[in-house]
Amino acid sequence: MKKLIFLGMVLAIAAIAELSFKTEAVKTNTYPALPKDSIGSVKAFMSVYRVLKSARCMNCHPAGDAPLQGDDSHIHTMNVKRGADGKGLYSVRCSNCHQAENTAGLHMPPGNPKWGLPPANMRMVFQGRTPRQLALQLLDPKQNGGRSKTQLIDHMANDDLVGWAWHPGDGRTLPPMSRPAFAAQVRLWIAKGAYAPPAKAK
Repeated sequence: MKKLIFLGMVLAIAAIAELSFKTEAVKTNTYPALPKDSIGSVKAFMSVYRVLKSARCMNCHPAGDAPLQGDDSHIHTMNVKRGADGKGLYSVRCSNCHQAENTAGLHMPPGNPKWGLPPANMRMVFQGRTPRQLALQLLDPKQNGGRSKTQLIDHMANDDLVGWAWHPGDGRTLPPMSRPAFAAQVRLWIAKGAYAPPAKAK
């Protein structure tokens, strides 16, 4: 009888462990792949590209070490530099002017607790990148902050600093589509195969 009880307990524990594992697998695989579709994948990425090349995104992903400003993406007027951590250099830190929230008023300093450029060792440049170059960069863990495709989707869809682009404060143009629509296009691009556009795409 004791053996039967012990065997029953072992089987129950094994069943719970298996159920827990399956549940965790479902949680981590929330973006199932679709049939490979290079045309559909590239089309989705071109929508993503239009958002990433908008001033709200590109201004914090410059080719140089100075952030950009305004809808025309001019170089920051305060002579701000990236610095090793992306938060400014020496006494000219981003947080000197950029607070945890947008400052009220037209064209006043925008804000977020994580305000800054990508760090110097992971610059993630958008400015001047062709669609193909930007797609390949986003997919490369050595250039995208070590993110897997699933983590890249989560970053684009849920990161609060990325989300600032759709709440930029008075006087700033929004990206060309809503954030939910943007996130859907990122998912579609990756789910259909994460294809990079051809070199001639613009």
